Amino acid sequence: MILFRPSVVLVLSSCFFFLLTFLGAPAHATTARGTRKAASSAPSAAGTTVLRGRASWYASSFQGRRTTSGERYNRYKYTCAHKTLPFGTRLRVTNVKNGKSVVVRVSDRGPFRHQRILDLSEIAARPLGITECGAATVVAEIVAETTPLGPATTPENLAALYAADPNPDAAFTTYLVPAAVDSAASTVKPALVAASAAPKGKATAPTEAVNCPVGFLIQAGSFVDAANAQAVQAKIKSLLPEVSVSISQELLDGRQRSRVLVGNFGEKPEAEAVRQQLLVWGIGGLVREVALR
Repeated sequence: MILFRPSVVLVLSSCFFFLLTFLGAPAHATTARGTRKAASSAPSAAGTTVLRGRASWYASSFQGRRTTSGERYNRYKYTCAHKTLPFGTRLRVTNVKNGKSVVVRVSDRGPFRHQRILDLSEIAARPLGITECGAATVVAEIVAETTPLGPATTPENLAALYAADPNPDAAFTTYLVPAAVDSAASTVKPALVAASAAPKGKATAPTEAVNCPVGFLIQAGSFVDAANAQAVQAKIKSLLPEVSVSISQELLDGRQRSRVLVGNFGEKPEAEAVRQQLLVWGIGGLVREVALR
């Protein structure tokens, strides 16, 4: 008969308990970091993650270039660039002006200019009318990874998704829309009235596809002396080298005037932010709404 000391029995019991715990753990268990990453790229039962802002598209010159994910950009594949979403995340992107939708997959990082939230591949941007306009305001919903890529039906609750934006005056935002959101919400943005009423599956007419939204620019002064306008233009260019600054010649009350125009900006908050920055530097101005084309 073999007798074990109490300390030996305690050690053996601890080892046996650890072995049972290890064998009972699921083979697919992931770290907390991996779990957080997966959760951020999948739609939640509690609601839908929505991104609202401006979207643009890759120029043809990017064809074949390697993206941040390692794959090469293909203008004929439904992909997009986003700053932070995990690669492989699928988004249903909808142009809020015409209600057209497309499902894309995140394969690259960007865009990093003009406060835009997405860069779409050419084939994805075309049905949304973005290739004609250059950019458009969109809402993008995170959808399941099994959602087919390509043209999609317009969300039935598009107006409600857009109206749920908690910060509509911001250039862009990300927010969670509860699963129980009412698709017939009474708060409907004017831009969505025609889109939500459009029959599903209707082909986009050429004039409808080129229904480009308005843009905004800053008028940083109107001068009788063209030399003064050129001086202001040069000063703004030195302060904001990445922003376009032009001079428009107009005849007003029989006198030639030179207007200094800064931008175009896709959203009014973008233009307003630059105007405030110019004001700090002693350059006054006002934000004007203009057609982008």
